[in-house]
Amino acid sequence: MNNEKKVIIVEDEVALSKALQASLVENNIGFLAAYDGKEALDMINSQKPDLILLDLMLPKLDGFALLKILKDQAETKDIPVIVLSNLGQEDSIAKAVELGIVDYTVKATVDLEDVIDKIKKYLV
Repeated sequence: MNNEKKVIIVEDEVALSKALQASLVENNIGFLAAYDGKEALDMINSQKPDLILLDLMLPKLDGFALLKILKDQAETKDIPVIVLSNLGQEDSIAKAVELGIVDYTVKATVDLEDVIDKIKKYLV
């Protein structure tokens, strides 16, 4: 994996964010970390990551609102977004897919290796 590639982890659960960060480091994937939606939006607009790993339940600006803003902006609309959320209901998944995500993982069933595999799949 190319060190130039950057993933932003948008996750307010610090322990999960740290575990994801450690997995990315092990796989030589660069990362940024944001802990709320507003911080994530600022970082994404300034840093232009290659992929966004997004929780939907976030403080300040929720994941759905953030996704809509990103998909409405020409410079961020093509960044692949993988949702990592506890919202596993069909309507939440459908809404996220409608907003343009590439993949959806429910946190309760998350396996860090699966998440890393998904990230690698979309970081081509």
